[in-house]
Formats: sequence, structure tokens, C-alpha cells
Amino acid sequence: MMESILVMIPFGDMIHYLSGYTVILFAFAAMFILLAVISLPEKPVDIVFGTDGYTLKETPKDLSRFQRFMAAACGIATIGAIVTGDIFNFTLFAAFIGVLNIGIIAGVKNTHVLSAGFSYGLVVMMGTVPLFAGAAIIAASTGTLSIWELAAAGGVPLVAKLLLLIGVLGEGMAPFYIGKAEITRASGAPYILMIHVSSLLLFLRVVEILMTV
Repeated sequence: MMESILVMIPFGDMIHYLSGYTVILFAFAAMFILLAVISLPEKPVDIVFGTDGYTLKETPKDLSRFQRFMAAACGIATIGAIVTGDIFNFTLFAAFIGVLNIGIIAGVKNTHVLSAGFSYGLVVMMGTVPLFAGAAIIAASTGTLSIWELAAAGGVPLVAKLLLLIGVLGEGMAPFYIGKAEITRASGAPYILMIHVSSLLLFLRVVEILMTV
């Protein structure tokens, strides 16, 4: 993985980088940030069963602004997780993505959706335990958290890799709770796409890290 480096930004022993693999992830994240910024909220329509009547729902502007901000911030955190060259920074960005995904869900004022968001929040909090435990074990066993140095030296314990993977899986469970709540039919549906994108890109990034170190 480290042989295909395109861009390097040294910062002490941390070397942030973009490889041929991560630059594709970066491009996807940047594209969806742009979509979140320029997209307008959908207007859900409720059809009255058995008649031709329908009700058009308008999304409040404050809700739209909140979800747009959360989606853009989630995209920026995803880019941070993609380009960072430090394991601890990666875990911080992963946890931040989980918190922002909760924020996107919390913007929908629907009891069923908020209940699903609360359940996801519990999973996120539990996921941070193995996530940071994996980073701590790597630091204790190798003396560094730099992906660049770990790729050269190796020796990362398998248990640390498994804990890191489990933690990311916990942070990336949001799409399952979105499907449970049918949130894509709720107000602000365009911004929900960022939850799917961030979860997918976070998983692809941790796979690259685990294969590298």
C-alpha cells in the first residue's frame, strides 16, 4: 500500500498521505460534501388512502440548515479519517463520524426515527471501547501510532487489529438503523446519503490501514 503514495504531508512522526487507493475515497467524500452543501431538502408527500387527496410537507429552514451542517461536517471528518497517517487520529475521526451521524438522525423530528437514533448512539458508545483499546494496544506494543512507521516496522498484534476493526464496525452501523427507521422517507432525505457514504468509506479506510500495518 505504501508504495503507491501520491501525496505526503509530514507532521512530526506522523506522515499524512494520499495513495492511489485513498485518493479515490477522498474524491468520493469531497463530492458528497459538495452535494450536501448545494442540495435542497425533499418535500415528502402523504397520500390519503382511497382518495385523490395528498399533503405536501415543507421542511423547516432551521432543520434543513442543521442537517446540511451536520452532513458537511461528517464529510470533513471522513476526509480526516482518510488522509491521516496516525492511528489515534483515525480513531478520533471515526468516533467523530459516529457522533455526527447521530446528529443527522436527531434532526428528524419523528419519534420512531429518534428511537432508532438513540439505539445507534448506544452502539456508537460501545464501539468506542474496542476502537480506542486497539489504538492503545498498538501504542503500548510498538511505541508509535504512525501508520508510516508501523508499515515499515510491523509487529502490530492481531488482537489490536481485531479491536480496531470491531470499533469501526460499531461506528459504521448507522445505515442499518436508518433502514430500521425508514428515515429516507423523512424530511431532509438528501443529507442522509452522507451517513451511508461515511460508513462505507470509514470501513474501506480501516481495511487499508490493517493491510498496511
